[in-house]
Amino acid sequence: MVSLGVSAHSAQRLSVERSRRVLMSAEHSSSLFDRRIIVVTGKGGTGKTTVSAALGLAAAQQGLSTLIVEVGAFEQIPTLITGQRENPVGYRGRALRPRLRTMRIEPFAALAEYLGLQIGSQRLVERALRNRSLSQFLNGAPGWRELITLGKVWQLEQMQRSDGGPRYDLIILDAPATGHGLTFLDVPQVARAAVRSGPLARNAQRVEALIRDPERTHILPVSLAEELPVQETSELVERLRDKLKLQPDRIVVNAVAAPVPCSDPAELEKSLRSLSSPLPLRHLPQPGPLADAVAHLQARHHLNQGYLDQIADRTGLPLVVLPLLSQGVNGPNDLEILSAPWLERLRTAGAEPTGDCTE
Repeated sequence: MVSLGVSAHSAQRLSVERSRRVLMSAEHSSSLFDRRIIVVTGKGGTGKTTVSAALGLAAAQQGLSTLIVEVGAFEQIPTLITGQRENPVGYRGRALRPRLRTMRIEPFAALAEYLGLQIGSQRLVERALRNRSLSQFLNGAPGWRELITLGKVWQLEQMQRSDGGPRYDLIILDAPATGHGLTFLDVPQVARAAVRSGPLARNAQRVEALIRDPERTHILPVSLAEELPVQETSELVERLRDKLKLQPDRIVVNAVAAPVPCSDPAELEKSLRSLSSPLPLRHLPQPGPLADAVAHLQARHHLNQGYLDQIADRTGLPLVVLPLLSQGVNGPNDLEILSAPWLERLRTAGAEPTGDCTE
């Protein structure tokens, strides 16, 4: 198993003990940024927003004009990118770094923009949308939020610079969590089947064509190496294939515990437990708690490795493995660690530590 996502923190190095399974090939790493849109989805709590931010950072560092799009009620990307509490970027969006911009698509704002273009009077549309009865109707109507949001993504993908090139080389869409995410991606097909003609039908057809075009759009599931996320991600991949006819070609597995950084963790634990306590270590932990920590970390590592095998076996897809960061992801320095796999065509370094830590 090839280890990925390592950086200056040697404790984040991942195991290669299952070398029979290649987690990322040169073809995979180079092709991801060749698409125009990456739709990041997965079970809530797997870190898909963090993965979206890391992808955006890596793409911008590779020289791509990149836009990260959030669709949730609360913005998270700006704080992840800058490490500071940011004012909302909103629907207008804001550049956070050179070549890196973020925005949040608010459905009512997108609807107002779309209707304004169709009717020719933005003021009339805004006045109509302030109508209480219409607002109540829209709040209860299913499907339009997803369709108008994806329609805005289509518009962003179509935008051009003055020289005729694309305004954004890459758009990263931080999509809703798994259950809502499937509905989110299926709405254009449903709308196209229900409405046969007119502007809505044409818009749904364009959006569906964008989502289903593997040359332009990539669906990227994110999971954890734990029981429920593995089960839900496996079901997500199956439903993407069977129901939506979409073919993800890899899975990101986030927050995978590294092995204890020594050649024989079991011997280290045994040696620590053999020491008499208490020892004059001043502010350092005593041998007993250290032995417990070694046992816990190694058990978590082995548990994660087992679930990596499960998700690869159940989906048949290669995995991109990102390390568990002990302090969580709190800003750009942590994102740099998680963006490392996307910046390297092929990484085979990061094998098990060979030093003897029992000395």
